[in-house]
Amino acid sequence: MKNRILYAVSVCILVASFILAGFAGVQAQSEATKIEKLTVAFVPSRDPEEIVTTTEPLKDLLKAELAKAGYEIGEVDITVGTNYEAVGEALSAGTADVGLIPGGTYVLYDDGADVILTATRAGLSKDSDNAIDWNDGLPTEPSDKQAVSYRALIIAGPSEKGLELSAKVNNGEELTWEDLDSANWSVMSTSSPAGYIYPTIWLQDRYGKGITDLAHAVQSDSYGSAMARLAAGQVDLLVGYADVRRDNVEKWTSEFGRTASIWEETNVIGVTPAIYNDTISVSKTSKIMTDEFKQALTDAFINIGNTEEGKAVIAIYSHNGYMPAKSSDYDNERKAQELVQELSSK
Repeated sequence: MKNRILYAVSVCILVASFILAGFAGVQAQSEATKIEKLTVAFVPSRDPEEIVTTTEPLKDLLKAELAKAGYEIGEVDITVGTNYEAVGEALSAGTADVGLIPGGTYVLYDDGADVILTATRAGLSKDSDNAIDWNDGLPTEPSDKQAVSYRALIIAGPSEKGLELSAKVNNGEELTWEDLDSANWSVMSTSSPAGYIYPTIWLQDRYGKGITDLAHAVQSDSYGSAMARLAAGQVDLLVGYADVRRDNVEKWTSEFGRTASIWEETNVIGVTPAIYNDTISVSKTSKIMTDEFKQALTDAFINIGNTEEGKAVIAIYSHNGYMPAKSSDYDNERKAQELVQELSSK
């Protein structure tokens, strides 16, 4: 009898322990971290009213995703800066908690901001560092794979000099500075990442010189006019974003008077370092920004970018989704900003 009583008491204690543990777990789950206000700032790359209207659903999407991570958000405030610098300054001051900003803005304000995500866009079928890999005569096509960066290319046209430089590259020969300096170049304005800044970095990395050191470089007002000059043999080389040829496939024959396709008549002779896409960055001085909350925001934006409703919101910035980022991803952008400052001081 005594053993039965002891057994019954043991069972009761064990059951009570399970009940109390379960109750404690439920209580812990219900005690979410409360944040009164989360401020998300956008740069004015589109009309501010359009940005505010389009991103309105982001408020509830963020609340729902952050709730899964144990954060109860009272209000999500979406703002649009008067300019790009205003958003960078807001992150540095802690008056904005999260900012959707370009890589250039991030590196200018990285003393006060941490990058957590890079935007993804549809990638291309080619993304090699080696120029020859782009010269198989086949079109560069969109890829199912999402990309966090894009390339700028130095493209040779069908002129005599363009064909000469293409032949050297396709034969595996290194181009000399004299080769490049003897060609006629089409470039874009000095503020263009793909049409000026990153090609200058490419030249500096290899030859210690930039576009301003070239004997023959003319500025085009658009990529369309630059392609027309390349087709006509007025320039030998063009610098532009990786799918600039895709955007001019039809014009190459219909408007620019060429008989063969753009893929047959042009070759890539140089590929710049990767130009990273826009960032989602967080304030280093925000009172609510802990390491745990940064991770929760990282996961929340990735999840939002994987939903149809979320994609409709972030499409206003031509974003398809997000991938984790680190500061060193933007080291080439730091070089680019130094170059911009150099050029503006001249």
